[in-house]
Amino acid sequence: MPAEPTLSLPWPGARPLPDTFFDRDAQLLARELLGRVIRHRVGTLWLSARIIETEAYYLVDKGSHASLGYTEKRKALFADGGHIYMYYARGGDSLNFSAQGPGNAVLIKSGHPWIDAISGADSLAAMQRNNPDNLGRPRAPERLCAGQTLLCKALGLKVKDWDARRFDLQRLFVEDVGEQPHSIIQCARLGIPQGRDEHLPYRFVDAQYARHCTRNPLRRGHVEGRDYRLLSVSGAER
Repeated sequence: MPAEPTLSLPWPGARPLPDTFFDRDAQLLARELLGRVIRHRVGTLWLSARIIETEAYYLVDKGSHASLGYTEKRKALFADGGHIYMYYARGGDSLNFSAQGPGNAVLIKSGHPWIDAISGADSLAAMQRNNPDNLGRPRAPERLCAGQTLLCKALGLKVKDWDARRFDLQRLFVEDVGEQPHSIIQCARLGIPQGRDEHLPYRFVDAQYARHCTRNPLRRGHVEGRDYRLLSVSGAER
């Protein structure tokens, strides 16, 4: 879905998602974002990651920030689809996009470095410098964005720069690069406190990248039908 023609593209042939793409149900948006690529320009480089894991949140969902009520800090959650909501989690930055309906949003849980003609080896090296391992060594590409704060660190995304902002085609946007999952795993979200709707199956993972996400839903001991469901790319249950 190309961007509106009135917007200036960052390079010929770019396919940024328009704001209207985000104006849909949060669970649908969470699924549809899998396979899309986040592009963030830092200096002369475009740092890029394919989205492989998302979580949907609703105003009526006790696990959501919006359920705590409107505040100036949370205003992006109550705006129309396509606003950026960022917050600090476990000492790092986290990235969310508002969806259709006040208080509804999608958390970008994990990504995988995306390499192409726009984001090449120099971009990957910059992401590795942004997010070294605990010993200061370059982190393996498949672990660079394996978690919401690692994703933001690798891409150089900061709450102070992007919270409550719109996409900027010269600096930050999500692109349709023609990729989509072959199948999607649906399961319960991670880190939701007990009694805060922790059971809701609002987490979506690109099955091809399951072992590179925050926590592999296909790990040993997990059973299809009990711990997760497999969805087709259209979202229908298998």
